Amino acid sequence: MPAAAVEGGPIVDVGAEVHSYPMPSRTIALTFDDGPDPRWTPEILAVLRRHDVRATFFVLGTQVARNVELTRRLAADGNEVGVHTFTHPQTENLPAWRRRIEYAQTQMAITYATGGNTRLLRLPYSAGNDAIGDGTWRVTREAAELGYLSVFSDTDSRDWERPGVDAIVRNATPRDGLGATVLMHDAGGDRAQTVQALDRFIPEMKERGYRFLTVSEAYREILANRGETAPVVRTTAADRWRAAALVWAVRAADGTVWLLGMLLLVAGSLAFVRTALLIGYALRHARRRRAEARADRPPVTAPISVIVPAHNEKEGIEATVRSLVASDHPEVEVVVVDDASTDGTAAIVESLRLPGVRVVRVPWGGKTAALNTGVALSRHNLLVMVDGDTVVEPDALRRLVQPMRDPRVGAVAGNVKVGNRTNLIARWQHIEYVIGFNLDRRLYEAFDCIPTIPGALGAYRREAVEGAGGVSDDTLAEDTDLTIAIHRVGWRVVYEETARSWTEAPTRVSQLWRQRYRWSYGTMQALWKHRAAWRDPGRLGRFGRRGMPVLALFTVLLPMLAPLVDLLAVYGFLFLDRVEAAVVWLAVFGLQVVTAVVAFRLDREKLRPLWALPLQQVVYRQVMYLVLLHSMVTAVTGGRLRWHKLQRSGQAAHSAPGLRL
Repeated sequence: MPAAAVEGGPIVDVGAEVHSYPMPSRTIALTFDDGPDPRWTPEILAVLRRHDVRATFFVLGTQVARNVELTRRLAADGNEVGVHTFTHPQTENLPAWRRRIEYAQTQMAITYATGGNTRLLRLPYSAGNDAIGDGTWRVTREAAELGYLSVFSDTDSRDWERPGVDAIVRNATPRDGLGATVLMHDAGGDRAQTVQALDRFIPEMKERGYRFLTVSEAYREILANRGETAPVVRTTAADRWRAAALVWAVRAADGTVWLLGMLLLVAGSLAFVRTALLIGYALRHARRRRAEARADRPPVTAPISVIVPAHNEKEGIEATVRSLVASDHPEVEVVVVDDASTDGTAAIVESLRLPGVRVVRVPWGGKTAALNTGVALSRHNLLVMVDGDTVVEPDALRRLVQPMRDPRVGAVAGNVKVGNRTNLIARWQHIEYVIGFNLDRRLYEAFDCIPTIPGALGAYRREAVEGAGGVSDDTLAEDTDLTIAIHRVGWRVVYEETARSWTEAPTRVSQLWRQRYRWSYGTMQALWKHRAAWRDPGRLGRFGRRGMPVLALFTVLLPMLAPLVDLLAVYGFLFLDRVEAAVVWLAVFGLQVVTAVVAFRLDREKLRPLWALPLQQVVYRQVMYLVLLHSMVTAVTGGRLRWHKLQRSGQAAHSAPGLRL
């Protein structure tokens, strides 16, 4: 490094030769870094106006873009503006292209605000010339090639330490008779001491014979005394257009971050409220069920008709039918409706020759037609619908219909569990079923608005199904559609957690996507179909007035907002306070852990699968978000979605305890 740079003055001009210029005698250039700040810069400007002094403000481009009018007012008062980079990085640690962007973007912001350009540059974290090191000198030379004068400081007020007004004045004062560039700050924290010190410093220095110039005024005077002139920097129309685009981009980015922050606040509030409601009402539901079980009341022993719609279910149909026949309920009729299977499903059931089992072959009509056929041909008034890939525990049917002792109950949801926990995707779904489905149903029952009786296991009164108009094919979520319709004709829908069935979940992402896409789209169809439910009179409108808002908040809005927690956590970790970002994410994750533990305990499940919960939050939740987003786009654009049948492996019974099929 040349001695002229290290031992000279604070204005460093690197050309064919290196020149550094000290301030003229008894001349002070007040310089302020890190602004403009809407809180402190106006107070500093007021002090400068009061004492008829102008200063040099080394600004951050982001702050200029956010405070254009303030920057404009600053320049209108006769102060000058210099570059202090766009984001205040440690420039020595950046690649050269990034440094050029930091300077250029700040120039554009200044151009937009003031209409002019500047040659002055102060690097972040720089000090006096004697502190110039190899890295600083390399960056200074590079900046000079771009046309910049680097400005260092003679005296550092150290106001960023907030040492007190006396110390700031003392630190800023130059040695007697010498000139100085004085380093202060108008942003980056509480600058009340800076404002007070400045109000003392200026009149004291004037009394001692000092004058105040901007850096450029001092530089031009120095060159004039040497018979030289400073080059004029002009702006073009293209510069101004680029500057405007940059400022509006920063404003849009700030607006986006603000919006995301507000949405995160909404998501966090919804998550907290949901967790509190889930845990509170789930515990209440469990206590009520235990009290009902202890009550000495006659059991429901009326015969049951079980309807099994089946289309190409050869892998699991035998296990399904055998589990139904093994039920300990007094009388069970099983009606398998074969919906034009081409894989021998009906023949498999017929070959079993099990008592109480009938096979009905029908032309292709889809699942809803098969269910309606089963309802029409079944003999009994208590109906149970079970999917062809599901097995039930021996006491499931008996337990499932016990809530029917209440004549107001028209349908009962069973407790569906994942039976093929063979890989990580299936284990994630096991966690989701226990938390997101079964725990939710306890909450929804408390609000008398369970939205879905699962196709894998649900019980109905015949008159409830018929009163609702049967199973409709208007939507792809026939179970949700039927459940809402039953609500709307005045029946209660409840959840019986002790009636357990085991179903086969998708084990590949493509299968999972197709299934959840259909579920999400079908649910939106059902909600839209029943959108007028809130206008139903009296008790008939309870689902519309209770269930629809709860579903909108907790099954649509909250899942859509949930990824913001992860997105902003990553953003905060990369660009903001890492500790704060981690604390926020862990707090939200902690709510999930508490909810999961409560749900698993209530379902008498081992906690071991919860080791996969962190990955579920990071990976699985994002997939479900994309599925929901895809479904919403399809619904809004009026797209049509056809039924996708999953490939089965017949593994549903593998995790079911007590089954001997």
